[in-house]
Amino acid sequence: MAETIDDIDIEYVEDDKVIIKQLDKHILTRGSWTTIMFLFQELDKKTDDYGPQKVSIRRYQKRNGVYRQQSKFNISSAKQGRDIIKALQNWFPAEEQQA
Repeated sequence: MAETIDDIDIEYVEDDKVIIKQLDKHILTRGSWTTIMFLFQELDKKTDDYGPQKVSIRRYQKRNGVYRQQSKFNISSAKQGRDIIKALQNWFPAEEQQA
């Protein structure tokens, strides 16, 4: 269990193989409730190759000095990620575009 936000990761190893390979992370909020966005790849056990990049957004709560995952949402494809970006840009246009 992670005691600090910076210690939190999603890399997962099974039988000396990295099954979930964390490529990057971006901390969206800090505090007793924290939200972190991870870029990762999953190992395809049939081919032994890593699949496409995916994103996981996870919420953690600190209790008794330890951060515990409370929820997660995975963005499973580049298309889904671009659709989310497009919706967010429509809802929150750049400052110069606002009146």
